[in-house]
Amino acid sequence: MPEPISEVLPGVLHWTAWHPSAELEARSHYLVDEGILIDPIAPPEGLEWFDGRGIREILLTNRHHTRSTFELQDRFGVPIRAPRTGMHDLPADRVQPYDFGDELSAGIRPHAISETWPDETALEIPRHRAVAIADGVTHYDGFGFFPDSLLGDDPDAERARLRAGFARLVAEVDFDHLLLAHGTPILGDGREQLRRFAAG
Repeated sequence: MPEPISEVLPGVLHWTAWHPSAELEARSHYLVDEGILIDPIAPPEGLEWFDGRGIREILLTNRHHTRSTFELQDRFGVPIRAPRTGMHDLPADRVQPYDFGDELSAGIRPHAISETWPDETALEIPRHRAVAIADGVTHYDGFGFFPDSLLGDDPDAERARLRAGFARLVAEVDFDHLLLAHGTPILGDGREQLRRFAAG
């Protein structure tokens, strides 16, 4: 069921909507003071909710998360940025690439997760002590992965590679909160919960 826009952390808004083409729930976030939308899908309130709210930029955690991005770009005339490793599936005239390790707006830094998921990104958001993750892990009734049918020819090996990537992330990045594209946010102990999950 769609969840309306709500504040999950001071200055961080969150909402959910059904993604009709992907046929799954999608979650999005808005960093209010920074004016940055992350993986935005139209909220239950409609795109007009964002009118006059200072949208400055859209960040995608992977190439699959365009969702309502182009409608928002048309509405507000803001840049869209996505991982360079996924640009082959995105229109170069509308999306600007970023590289892992770059410092983006507001000090946000993208981190790679797995070579076999080349544009899977974790966005480190230092001002909010948060990390936003693309599709490598979900969080509904606990952590999980997408179904085996979406994990390639060797799902067990893919899960192991993703766990290893998340283990590197928690070793390298200091954060408290975990914001997910698919699943409920984990507030306060996101890093420790992800560490335990990555350890298997």
